[in-house]
Amino acid sequence: MKLAKYALLALTTLTMACRSGQSTTSSAPAASPTGKPYSVWMADSEIKRSPQGWMIDFRPEPKWDYTQGLFASALERVWKRTGDQKYFTYIKAFADTMITDDGKIKTYKKLDYNIDRVNPGKFLIGLHKATGQPKYKIALDELRDQMRTHPRTSEGGFWHKKIYPHQMWLDGLYMATPFLAQYAAEYNEPALFDEVVKQIVLMDKNTWDPKKGLFYHAWDEKRAQKWADPVTGLSPNVWGRAMGWMSMALVDALDFVPQNHPQRGEILRVTKKMAQAIAQYQDPKTGLWWQVVDQGGREGNYLEGSASSMFTYFLVKAAKKGYIDQKYLQNAQRGYNGLLENLIRKEADGTISITQVCAVAGLGGNPYRDGTYEYYINEQKRDNDPKAVAPFIMASLEFEEMGKASASK
Repeated sequence: MKLAKYALLALTTLTMACRSGQSTTSSAPAASPTGKPYSVWMADSEIKRSPQGWMIDFRPEPKWDYTQGLFASALERVWKRTGDQKYFTYIKAFADTMITDDGKIKTYKKLDYNIDRVNPGKFLIGLHKATGQPKYKIALDELRDQMRTHPRTSEGGFWHKKIYPHQMWLDGLYMATPFLAQYAAEYNEPALFDEVVKQIVLMDKNTWDPKKGLFYHAWDEKRAQKWADPVTGLSPNVWGRAMGWMSMALVDALDFVPQNHPQRGEILRVTKKMAQAIAQYQDPKTGLWWQVVDQGGREGNYLEGSASSMFTYFLVKAAKKGYIDQKYLQNAQRGYNGLLENLIRKEADGTISITQVCAVAGLGGNPYRDGTYEYYINEQKRDNDPKAVAPFIMASLEFEEMGKASASK
C-alpha cells in the first residue's frame, strides 16, 4: 500500500529559523496514517522483524558490524526524541550481547583494520554516557585505538580496509569520521577534529569529478586495481549509496566539530558541493535517486531506497542547520514524499517496509567486483535493508522535529 495520499493529507506548513539566521517556509508530513510518527512506525516495524539487534542485516548469528551500529544509532535518536525506554533497552541488549564484562567486543579484530567496524562506536558513546558502565568505554576506546594505527595513503587518508590497500572509499568516510568527531567532543581530544577535516578534504580531493559534479565510489592511490582508471585511480561509476554515506558523514561530523575550529569551513565547503551534486541528479518525476546516480533511465537502473533515504536526510538536516542554501529544503521534501509514495509499503501485519534497496556493493574482492554499470545494477535488491531503514528513520526525525518546532510557535 503506497502512502503518498497520507503524506499529502498530512502536509503542514512550517516556519523555521535556521542557525544561519535565515527564515524559510517548508512543508513536511506531520504524521503517518496510524497517527504515530513515521520514525516510530519504521523503528517499531524493524524491531518486530529483528527482535535482537544483531539480527539486523539478516544475520544468522551475532556480529559486530556497521549495519547493526547504524540501526542502533537511529534507535538512539528515536529514544531521545520520544523518551520511550524500549528503544534504549533494545540497543543496550545488542551491546551487552556483543561486549563482555571486561570490555572486549566479540567478533571484532582490531588488526583486521576494517574501517566498517568502527561505526558502531557512536552508539557506545551514548550508552557509556547514559549508564556509566566502564565496559562500554573500554570497548569504544579500542575502536578509537584502531584509528591510531589504521593504514593510510601517502597523504594520510584512511585505507578502507587492510585487505583493500591504498584505497579510499566514500563509504569509509561515514564509518570513521562521525565517530572520531563525537569521541573528540565527548572525551576532550581536540586534535581529532583536525583528523576529521583531513579525511573529508582528502576524500573530496581524490574522488570528485568536476565534469560530472559528482563523487566516484572509490580511489586507488596506486592504480593497481583492475577497477581503477590508470590515470586518475578512480572507480568507473558513481554509486548512489557511496555518495549517501559521504553525505551523512558530513552533516553528522558537523554536529561535533566546534564552530570556531579554523578548518570547519572546509567541511562546509564540501557540504555545499554535495548538496549541489545531489540536487542536480534528483529524478524530476519521483524525487528519488538512481542506483547509478548519473545514468537515470538507462536500462536496468532503478530508483534505490538507501541512497534516496540518505540524500533526503542529508538535505533536510543540512538545510535546517544552515549549512546549505534553504532552497534545498524543497529537494529534501520531494525526496521524502518520493520515498513515501514509491518505496514505503504497508504490510498486512501493520508494519511498514522500505523497498528497492541494494543489498551490498563494493569493489575488488573475491568474486571480483569490477565497478561497471552492469555490476551495480545486477547486485541483489531486497526490502528492509538497514542501510535504508536507518536513514529513513533519521530523515523522518528531522522532518518531525520541524513540525514540532512550528507547532510550538
